[in-house]
Amino acid sequence: MTTPCIICVAITGSVPRKANNPAVPITVAEQVESTQAAFEAGASIAHCHVRNDDETPTSDPEKFARLMEGLQKHCPGMIVQLSTGGRSGAGQARGGMLPLKPDMASLSVGSNNFPTRVYENPPDLVDWLASEMVTYGVKPEVEAFDLSHIHQAVKMNREGRIPGRLYVQFVMGVKNAMPVDRDVFDYYVRTMDRLAPEAQWCAAGIGAGQIVVNEWAIAAGGHTRTGLEDNMRLDRDRLAPSNAALVARTVDLCEKHERPVATWQEAREILDVPLRTA
Repeated sequence: MTTPCIICVAITGSVPRKANNPAVPITVAEQVESTQAAFEAGASIAHCHVRNDDETPTSDPEKFARLMEGLQKHCPGMIVQLSTGGRSGAGQARGGMLPLKPDMASLSVGSNNFPTRVYENPPDLVDWLASEMVTYGVKPEVEAFDLSHIHQAVKMNREGRIPGRLYVQFVMGVKNAMPVDRDVFDYYVRTMDRLAPEAQWCAAGIGAGQIVVNEWAIAAGGHTRTGLEDNMRLDRDRLAPSNAALVARTVDLCEKHERPVATWQEAREILDVPLRTA
């Protein structure tokens, strides 16, 4: 395959660093440093959350602004994707950073179960987040935790609520949601090809499923996501020393399957995300 593979790195999530892996970057400075190393290793998209000083997630636009400034300075050209997920806020607070005009933002178009709670994405909030992304010229990355989310994303794209080239990420391996299952993955790919043949898709696996889903996606011609938000380990016995190490592992999979790794320029062209000039 000659189509370049876009590697997204999810640098930090919402789990406490000390209880999992000390390499997880928490402060803005740590996140910038970790992302720069991942960028140099081959990642072209940074999926970003921000944290308070006590490590709890937040949707504070000021912290997002400082993170964006650091990434744009130290990772020039890299696509910055901010999370509008529900772990760091509720309601419209989840989209409070969109006026900062990041290149991309995550968009969950339906609800599903998480390990200990319901991840609520009611239709009115989904529509509001999508409309804010249109207003500020932010490219949505649809996070599909379920088959219905793919169908909803395609419907929103056809109706113009998600304009332009659709980009959908399959999220597999979240406890109580869609497991890492090859038949399901293959059906997702066929569904995208059938309903939205011009769209691009990506896949992310959680925990031990990360490297499995990475390889499935790369071999199938899609794009993929790695990083310490989704997985803390290089293998069964070793914690991952950095986001860059997980990116390097993904690059090795691309080489195995003879997929070139997308540069940031190629990633922007594939996803139709132009470099902002102002």
